[in-house]
Amino acid sequence: MMSFLKIIVTLMLLCVLPSTYADNMALTIIRQADQIRSPNKPFRYTVTVLEYRDGENQPANKQILDISMRFIKPENGSPADARSLARFIYPVRDKGKLLLSDWFELWFYTPELRRPVPVSPLQRFSGQISNGDVIVTNFEYAYNATLSGEETCGDKQCYKLLLIRKNAKVTWPKIIYWVEKGHENRPFKASYYSLDDKLIKNVLYENYQPVLGRNRPVRIVIHDLRHKNSYSVMEYSDIRLETLPVTFFTRSYLQRSNK
Repeated sequence: MMSFLKIIVTLMLLCVLPSTYADNMALTIIRQADQIRSPNKPFRYTVTVLEYRDGENQPANKQILDISMRFIKPENGSPADARSLARFIYPVRDKGKLLLSDWFELWFYTPELRRPVPVSPLQRFSGQISNGDVIVTNFEYAYNATLSGEETCGDKQCYKLLLIRKNAKVTWPKIIYWVEKGHENRPFKASYYSLDDKLIKNVLYENYQPVLGRNRPVRIVIHDLRHKNSYSVMEYSDIRLETLPVTFFTRSYLQRSNK
């Protein structure tokens, strides 16, 4: 009888351990990839957004934003934080506009408005607001990850992960995420899906450069599958550590900043 029980327990462990190991490995992969996408310290950068339409070689639109980030994971007793503040710099007509991300809430402010307005879930699926959302999301906080295998990514081998959002406030319900297999676990590509499981965007992480002590992508290409011949390029520059007061990342600050 005891021998039979040992066999049953062994079979159960063989079934459970691979899944547990894969889940733990998936969490490690996205955590390390998150650290490459953004340092675990407050920082600031300039992003130039170039929008290309219908296969044209010259951008149809250009936008420049000054962005401060507070994506901090808890360590050494410090609390977690996930906020960002985007200041519109160019074109000139957009100066003074602000976009605040506070965890899963998004607020937009323009001097013509009396107060900041929330950005609806539907609005997040379109335009540059949507592009910003796919860039700043912290995958570890927002998604449950499952390791679904490995695939070839150009001349690299990649882990392939399935990400399912943890709650309905996260904009994108599902992401397929490819991360280069290696000691760095660098992000390679992410595919974003709608609630009805349609592929909406493909995001490519390119041009890795030494930035703030790590090799990080300073060029991100976003293909919107709803507009097959159109895409956006985000180019990052002037990336530096900068700690702004937490009060800067509040709705009340949006109103005060333009007075």
